[in-house]
Amino acid sequence: MRSEVIRPGIHVVLRLPSGSHTVHEIKPNTIISVGKYGSFQSNFLIGRPYHYTYEILDQVDSSSQSGLRIAPPAELYADIKDEELSTPADSEDQAQADANGEGVCAQYEVVDQKGEVLLRTNRNIVDDARSQTMTMAEIEMLKAEGTGSGRDLIAKILDSHSALDQKTAFALAKYTLRKTKKYLRRFTVLPMDVPLLVKWMFTEKDALKTMELREETLALIGSWSNVHFTPLPLGERFKEPDTFGQGRWLMIDETGGLLVAAVAERLGILHSPYEQKTDSTPTKPITPVKVRANSDVQSQPEQSQDSRPPPGIRKAKFANSNTITLIHANSQPNLSLLRYFGFDAANPTPSHPLSRHLKTISWLQLLHPQDDNACTEPDIVSLEVLQTWKSGKRSNYHRKRRRWECTTSIVSDTQQGSFDGLMIASFMSTPTILHHLVPLLRGAAQVVVYSPSIEPLVELADCYSTQRRVAYLNDPYASEEMPTGDFPINPTLLLAPTVQTIRCQPWQVLPGRTHPLMTGKGGAEGYVFTATRVLPAEGRVEARGINKKRKGKMEDVGREESETKREKVIEARDESTIMDS
Repeated sequence: MRSEVIRPGIHVVLRLPSGSHTVHEIKPNTIISVGKYGSFQSNFLIGRPYHYTYEILDQVDSSSQSGLRIAPPAELYADIKDEELSTPADSEDQAQADANGEGVCAQYEVVDQKGEVLLRTNRNIVDDARSQTMTMAEIEMLKAEGTGSGRDLIAKILDSHSALDQKTAFALAKYTLRKTKKYLRRFTVLPMDVPLLVKWMFTEKDALKTMELREETLALIGSWSNVHFTPLPLGERFKEPDTFGQGRWLMIDETGGLLVAAVAERLGILHSPYEQKTDSTPTKPITPVKVRANSDVQSQPEQSQDSRPPPGIRKAKFANSNTITLIHANSQPNLSLLRYFGFDAANPTPSHPLSRHLKTISWLQLLHPQDDNACTEPDIVSLEVLQTWKSGKRSNYHRKRRRWECTTSIVSDTQQGSFDGLMIASFMSTPTILHHLVPLLRGAAQVVVYSPSIEPLVELADCYSTQRRVAYLNDPYASEEMPTGDFPINPTLLLAPTVQTIRCQPWQVLPGRTHPLMTGKGGAEGYVFTATRVLPAEGRVEARGINKKRKGKMEDVGREESETKREKVIEARDESTIMDS
């Protein structure tokens, strides 16, 4: 369960007036910079709830730090209230325009009986840079003097515009909004979640690191893979960790841990739990301290009170349900994006749910465990010999033993199979991956493969086509010679292969001006392959049951029976006639 207030050591998302997002780690007694909007102390946010909008106040002098002010809702939604108040007048003008036959796309001015203009258009407006009399030097000077978090500066910019009275209502609102996004020093604090992380990585960071994975495509992957939390029955909750449970998912993630985070969020194991206070006393924010922004040496955050043992010393105890098994090709998996949710794959915290529900295994450990050094059992040393060793050597011995136990447990658990689903986001050849991983799935398990382009998925769908499946069943030597050029994988293991895509494109919806936004970011479309795991029947399959005859055949049978009866009656009559004679 995620905390409802901002705590030290977590990552938050700041939504700026320009619409962009920035991610910051909350460390006590540090300065958070938001670019041209200014900076403030992190202590002002600690203990505060999420979804509040703050304004960065002006500095009193050069030695003090900028403070924060919570923007009230009446101030945030003042423009919407003004628009609602002006709606009746606009509707009357629109009704008058419709009555005159002008419509919503008319480019004429609406005047009253006295000749006064009621509704202008931008038909005669000519854009001129000289309309704005205030120079950039004057704007920078006003920003340095303090402008009430930017509100006074915006008002002076509007007043200095010589052609402001010629703008239409829509053009004036658009111009005001553009200046507000540029100069108003305001931000909103949002909790870190997977959709915000996907949007931030796709728009602000390098999208290629996450294979250009979009928010809607990630939701489609989670829906088709049927990822959900599986509660254990009451009788199975006290089983040993080595026993099988439900909700086991197999994954290959080359997006830096983004796909793992999405699955963990659906399973409810992404965020670290927190201790909720029993009393109703609200959490008090930490008192800000004076920290120089230009100082080279800043106060370090308080050391964590977590008394966990060194990495590799503790014994790994994994959960038996709602687990994620990640297969990677390197010595260590790339899960760098999980640090935004408080999880470090190199040194996991025991209190984090992913430390017990996330299992990592390499391809070498899965296919050839005898060739991996981590799967080789260290020599067993007696207790008497251990007592003669130094503490460093003894700790190294226990660390190797526990690492071997952990690796062996993950390898044996993965090789036994019975996974509930398989999700793949990789640049590797997909048929070679499915050749080894599809047999590890149980019946009716879902297979979902993501690719930025459609060509690899079309080739994969052809490998499971009906024609290839029929040819495989008619070839008695296909299963022995596989993989071959015609049959790189067993086409009878997956049914209903489908390739689909989804793309949510924002539009501008205005009367007479409805079109897609031209400022959207391009990139790969993103495609998803889905199929269902089936268990082929062994031996010859025969259809059995009650054969229902068709209506036409029943009529023919009835007609034949009636003719047979009539012939028998005629024969009996002839015999009786012969006997009487």
